[in-house]
Amino acid sequence: MIGPFRLYLFDVDGTLVDSADDICGAVREALAEAGVDGLSEAYLRSFIGHHLFDLFREVLPGSTAEEHERLLQRYRQIYLARRHASTRVYPGVREMLATLPGWKSTATTKSSETTRQVLELFGLAAYFDHVQGTDGFPSKPAPDVILKSLEKFGVAPEDCLLVGDSAPDMEAGRRAGVRTCAVGWGYGDPGAMAAHQPDYWIASPAELVS
Repeated sequence: MIGPFRLYLFDVDGTLVDSADDICGAVREALAEAGVDGLSEAYLRSFIGHHLFDLFREVLPGSTAEEHERLLQRYRQIYLARRHASTRVYPGVREMLATLPGWKSTATTKSSETTRQVLELFGLAAYFDHVQGTDGFPSKPAPDVILKSLEKFGVAPEDCLLVGDSAPDMEAGRRAGVRTCAVGWGYGDPGAMAAHQPDYWIASPAELVS
């Protein structure tokens, strides 16, 4: 077993659930309404785990922050309307969550409300002691979403493990001073994650508890 730690923080998309089809579908539809078509699935997947503003700035050069915010709100409307129809829990995630000791919380760019909905829909909510999303503060790679859970549980950074699938996850973990674990089944680029020197690498959820 890696650890054990007092607190485990999990990214959601690409770590607990495979939600790429729903996310990319909603992004593609929102961008099409803004006149942007023809983006590949691989390209859109590369932005999962990043703030969507990064994508909007790249595909809509010269666009304003106000336009980005409107596009983000439209994306969220479309995403929620899809009702997570194509999202699936990764194999082994439930067993891993049931086995891990300590407290468990989330560290995701989704809002806390949307994160809670996803966890409840897929039967994962009971495994978590807290749900923390990005609610009106800077998203990863800023460390804020991690620091919120550290404060909630009164846990020192060295007693916490962040588990995620992207470079922003690993960078946020480093900036927060927690231990980091990169997973091999999500959407992130391994080279980009390696640049932030994760403490651990795992190829399956079972490796976190074996």
